Amino acid sequence: MQAIFDYVKSSGLLEFFQTTGFLSITWQMATMWVVVSVLLYLAIVKGFEPLLLVPIAFGALVANLPTRGVMTSQMLPSGVYETATFKVEGQVLPNHGAQAGAQAGHDGRIAIKVDRIEGGLYDFIAQGVKIEIFPPIIFLGVGALTDFGPLIAAPRTFLLGAAAQVGIFMTFCGALLMGFTSKASASIGIIGGADGPTSIFVTNKLAPHLLGAVAVAAYSYMSLVPLIQPPIMRLLTTVEERKIRMKSLRKVSRLEKLIFAVIVMVVCILIVPDASALIAMLMLGNFLRECGVVERLLLSAQNEIINILTIFLGTSVGLTMAGESFLALETIKIIVLGVVAFGCSTASGVLFAKLMNKMTPNNPINPLIGSAGVSAVPMAARVSHIEGQKSDPSNYLLMHAMGPNVAGVIGTAVAAGYFISTLQ
Repeated sequence: MQAIFDYVKSSGLLEFFQTTGFLSITWQMATMWVVVSVLLYLAIVKGFEPLLLVPIAFGALVANLPTRGVMTSQMLPSGVYETATFKVEGQVLPNHGAQAGAQAGHDGRIAIKVDRIEGGLYDFIAQGVKIEIFPPIIFLGVGALTDFGPLIAAPRTFLLGAAAQVGIFMTFCGALLMGFTSKASASIGIIGGADGPTSIFVTNKLAPHLLGAVAVAAYSYMSLVPLIQPPIMRLLTTVEERKIRMKSLRKVSRLEKLIFAVIVMVVCILIVPDASALIAMLMLGNFLRECGVVERLLLSAQNEIINILTIFLGTSVGLTMAGESFLALETIKIIVLGVVAFGCSTASGVLFAKLMNKMTPNNPINPLIGSAGVSAVPMAARVSHIEGQKSDPSNYLLMHAMGPNVAGVIGTAVAAGYFISTLQ
């Protein structure tokens, strides 16, 4: 044994082992490996929105390995981990053109000579989240993929989309009672809209130190719509209500859809200018879809652009799930409040649909489509359709559910703009 030890020591194997990552493994990392395994199981085996869960889970796995050159982090005085930070080293040089401009009475600019930029791969990629590029561009793809026709054909479903936003404001009040600040409470409450890009957009402006926890909660619950919503829907409805058949939707013309996109964009921006980036890109994507003359641009928005950003955004979100920060008490509170927000939004949509049936008994609404008022497009609409078919296999609710689903996207963006304008 002594000879073996002497050989290992003399050969440098011991020093090499000390440079590996094995000694850096912590119990938090090991715990997160279990969480990652569950997420991958739900995505691959159960098929729960793999396009979201697979990148998030894979990013979370990487975040809980002792990596180098992927993402850096530092602990702020508040105890929160700040991720995706990089620094630029260089020197400030005088810009002769700027000096001449200053002498002429114009503003000058300073030139910076960059000697070195430090940071890992995702320190740079994740800037798309931090500087609010990814969320609006994701909305471009959502608009390009979504048919607004069902909402235009049944305008009353706008009310279901609005009703589903109740969960946002209920959770906002709940977070305040739990000791969170108003800005943090708004960021947590917006999870109830089941809209990952909007949650990131709001949190980045109001409570950036919570970005990782809020983004993880929002995207995780978006992915788990087929798991979370059905029990709430069945609890609040009867078999007879789930069998309600709705009248066929009328055909909506292309002109109506184009006018709708423009009018909604103008009205929403006038009401909540702070939501302009989200609303404008959503309606631009839909306008590309409906105008019929930009097929190449439409295909790019529907495929390459949104697919690439889904990979980058999903893995960026997953990389914020480092065990040291994710298993903190504050993060756990946000995760719990997030599922409460999502549950309240689902319930409020279903209950409001039942209320509408009391007011208009001659033209009933299947309450299941009320749950689609959250803005997880088109996941929530599919869940409404599937639940309806469990009670009546020949009942097709998908297109009816798309009305409140689209309204939910717009409603969540408006709620986000309200929070930003009043709290920022």
